[in-house]
Amino acid sequence: MTHSRPTVTGEVGGAFGDLGTLLPILLGAVAVAGMSAGGVFVGFGAFLLATSLIYRLPLPVQPMKAIGALVIAGGLMPGEVAAAGIAGGLILLALTLTGAVGWAARVVPRSAILGLQIGVGVTMAWIGLGLVWNGPLAGCVALAVLLALPRLAPGLPAVPLALLGAVAIELAAGGSLPAMPTPAFAWPSLILPTSIEEWWRGLVLGALPQLPLTLANAVLLPALLAREMFPPAAATRASERRLGIATGTANTLLAPFGALPMCHGAGGLVAQHRFGARSGFAPALLGVLLLALGLFFAEEAAALLAAIPAGALGALLILAGSDLALSRRLLEVRAECRPAIAAAAVATFALNPAVGLALGWVVEWARAALRPGRNPAREG
Repeated sequence: MTHSRPTVTGEVGGAFGDLGTLLPILLGAVAVAGMSAGGVFVGFGAFLLATSLIYRLPLPVQPMKAIGALVIAGGLMPGEVAAAGIAGGLILLALTLTGAVGWAARVVPRSAILGLQIGVGVTMAWIGLGLVWNGPLAGCVALAVLLALPRLAPGLPAVPLALLGAVAIELAAGGSLPAMPTPAFAWPSLILPTSIEEWWRGLVLGALPQLPLTLANAVLLPALLAREMFPPAAATRASERRLGIATGTANTLLAPFGALPMCHGAGGLVAQHRFGARSGFAPALLGVLLLALGLFFAEEAAALLAAIPAGALGALLILAGSDLALSRRLLEVRAECRPAIAAAAVATFALNPAVGLALGWVVEWARAALRPGRNPAREG
């Protein structure tokens, strides 16, 4: 992964590169779980705009997946979701400001983080294959455009054109577009936990199970990738400390307005970079769009984005996941680091990133214990 100068078409294309991760949970929370579309869209839009100003890099904003899945499955009500976001944000702030996140960044072996990266990438590609399998026509059209257009016409934004092409194919096959809504400004309603039980369920069912996933895939891995993908002066803006503080603050402030708990993500960073994003303009562009949808179209906003075929989102996930998994660092690792990498990758894919990181760490430290004098945090 190398850094290049930003271009307008690259920023526009990259702005939509992470929709494969963002839209399924966002739309599920609104359409299935009944969360307020205004609060959800405004939350993502506001955090994306803040992200563009804080980092000036194409850092994504994604839903916290463990909480998002629980919301869609009906396991958390709106007040409990707010409790999960506020509690999770405060805990992450405390861990960051006390130095615990910085300590983890120093001691977690690089081989475990590389295994985590591979496992997350394979998971993304696998989910993408499933979406394309269920929507093969739109998915294959989008995949063809995403692969061919950067080579045939590099000046054009591949992702928006691929999504438009997929929508056109669906319409030609008999699909229909939702009716265009009439814009009307509405500020998201304040949603707060109203009982000790809601606070408790939000903490125990939402915030605590999500925390290790956030630390692994939304703080440690994105900071490492930023150092690889961008020049040193730019990469320091996305340090573990800044990622932890920004994520904790955003969730604490936005969850009371109906936002889903949010974080950054390694896969989204690679996705936006792959499709041309090189600066903070990409998250700002998507942030403005989502903020406008949330403020002026509210409950009808989800129907507009649901017109994008799932197969096209799958194509985005396949390419972004492949890029994340097939890191050039695989060619540089020492042979003795491979067991930890494999353990972390397999456990991440089969279980979740937190378990993958922990298992890779255990395997690496066990190996180091047999070879005194080696520092596992610097190897791999």
